[in-house]
Amino acid sequence: MKIAVVGSGYVGLVTGVCLADFGHEVICVDQDASKIDALSKGEVPIFEPGLEALLEANVASGRLSFTTELAKSVAGADVVFIAVGTPSRRGDGHADLSFVYAVAREVAAAVSGFTVIATKSTVPVGTGDEVARIVRAINPGADVAVVSNPEFLREGAAIEDFKRPDRIIVGMDDERARAVMSEVYRPLYLNQAPIVFTDRRTAEITKYAANAFLAMKITFINEVADLCEASGANVQEVARGIGLDNRIGSKFLHPGPGYGGSCFPKDTAALVRIGQDFGSPMRLVETTAAVNDARKRDMSRKVIAACGGAVEGLTVGVLGLTFKPNTDDMREAPSIDIISDLQHAGARIVAFDPQGMKAAGVVMQDVAFADSAYTAATDADAVVLITEWNEFRSLDLARLKTVMKRPVFVDLRNVYPPSEMRRHGFSYTSVGRPDVEAMT
Repeated sequence: MKIAVVGSGYVGLVTGVCLADFGHEVICVDQDASKIDALSKGEVPIFEPGLEALLEANVASGRLSFTTELAKSVAGADVVFIAVGTPSRRGDGHADLSFVYAVAREVAAAVSGFTVIATKSTVPVGTGDEVARIVRAINPGADVAVVSNPEFLREGAAIEDFKRPDRIIVGMDDERARAVMSEVYRPLYLNQAPIVFTDRRTAEITKYAANAFLAMKITFINEVADLCEASGANVQEVARGIGLDNRIGSKFLHPGPGYGGSCFPKDTAALVRIGQDFGSPMRLVETTAAVNDARKRDMSRKVIAACGGAVEGLTVGVLGLTFKPNTDDMREAPSIDIISDLQHAGARIVAFDPQGMKAAGVVMQDVAFADSAYTAATDADAVVLITEWNEFRSLDLARLKTVMKRPVFVDLRNVYPPSEMRRHGFSYTSVGRPDVEAMT
């Protein structure tokens, strides 16, 4: 099939590359000429494991190309994916749909023959109806079917998620689109990935509901962690105990400094606004967002407490800046607020992240960036582990202690057993666990 993907950001690029790898003829469109030029040369602007190699292979095969010319790309396409950003609108938390609607207008003017317009962007309920209205207004004779096909990609595991999805959601009101979208995802038949066909509005809400539910799981276990700390229980054992219940599941039950990234913060905010617009308030989601915002400040106070109640004049080494491992994404990363609070309290920050320091340099001020975990820890009065990159999971603790001024270690991801840290002579603080594990 001939497919055009409009928007070459995270979702659009992963979608285009993976569809090309399925054997489709894919052209990715973006108005940023410098980005298109870089992609045409095989230069990927984001860090996503495996993406660069897959892009290069499919460009070499001739199945994948990049352009700024939307009209030409859309005219010959069987399917046009809209994958542009829908950031939170300033001031009210609503999703900003201006990019989606602008693309819809351009696509409407350029389509020829029967074309499926599939929205990949995360959009509020009713957006597909508006896209269909825009197409009719711009080009009354256009033969199109507008569908909602939300993405469920985890940064750091996006290729695996696209190629081996839990499910594929397609919302439509034109039965002709069923055959087209089935053909798009036919290569996943061997993996037995279920395709759920529904109406557009249901598909749109499904995306928001999924992200909000996962955000609530994260926030729930963080509140349980606080209770465990206050009562002397172990949150990791609690998480295991409830996660073995198939009705609950073990994923997203890892306590830490709160969720961040490009999806959960803006999507929970948007869902709250959608509920308000329809007179159906999403009270659990409202509370989830509020608790998560406060969580980052709570972690700052935890670090300060571990340092004796003050960090004025102290050097704090920070390990991990991105909102999660295996990405260079700094959007809404907990490290931003934690570091800002520590600086406000008088601390000097030296940080290391395997992929995120370039992006962090744009959103952080007065942070010294190191070239390794041990360099970040050198002469530090405390080390704080914020993002659980694999290389931070097996640090040489004896070496780490040797280079530090004071052996204070704050583990906001519970990477290390308290008993091991005590054995190496660290003053160790983690999240939701007693100072000494029950089994030691």
